[in-house]
Amino acid sequence: MKSQNSKRAKLSKKLLRIFGKTNGNYRLIQEGDRVLVGLSGGKDSLALVHLLKHMSQHAPFNFEFCACTVSYGMPDEDYTQLHNHCKEYDIPHIVYKTKIFDISQESIREGSSYCSYFSRMRRGALYSYAIDNGYNKVALGHHLDDAVESFFMNIFYNGSIRSLAPIYKTQKGLHLIRPLIEARESMLGAFAMENGFATIGDEACPAMRVDVKMPYARAKTKEWLHKMELEDDEIFKKIKASFKHIHDNTLLDPARWIREDI
Repeated sequence: MKSQNSKRAKLSKKLLRIFGKTNGNYRLIQEGDRVLVGLSGGKDSLALVHLLKHMSQHAPFNFEFCACTVSYGMPDEDYTQLHNHCKEYDIPHIVYKTKIFDISQESIREGSSYCSYFSRMRRGALYSYAIDNGYNKVALGHHLDDAVESFFMNIFYNGSIRSLAPIYKTQKGLHLIRPLIEARESMLGAFAMENGFATIGDEACPAMRVDVKMPYARAKTKEWLHKMELEDDEIFKKIKASFKHIHDNTLLDPARWIREDI
């Protein structure tokens, strides 16, 4: 039965509309789904679990979700405040304890990005917990700014055209979903601020404990896009529209334009 009596966060109509439309367009969550949500405690994942809580109470179908915080195994990690927050708002929450930090001391390759390494390890831990506990979908809090930044980072640094899909099937058979993929980062920041939520930032990432040069690609791309938006306040709206109108036969990949009649 759907409970209507738990404490509720303030959610703007615009954010609810974007969230609901994204779910409907890409059929991210449906009847009977069991969704494991990566909850770091940052503004993005906090907004996601509160939106899912609202959805679980109002959607015309039934699904289950649980917030999962991956503990890296560092000695001073403490997610008590985050767990109490979830308890206060009747959001199911577990802290999944791992030894990612210890493993990293031996397995990370020299010259690798520590942030990327820990991101991959954290996602792998979420997948493992989901599979072991009967979840069929894993939800992450990536937003439109993340998708746009990833698109240009792939062009500038990797020589490829790709971004973040709203849904895809992993090699392990799970579906990874991004219900916030059409929401702006600023909207999620406004959500946290309006509700007065304390958020966990980069200080919780193990990469901050290692004396290495931090990756600059995303920061530079974010700064570049910010300058672009100052000149054209609809630039993200236009880029989002371009993600949905792809003329891939105009690009240089032979597999996309060679025809037998040529």
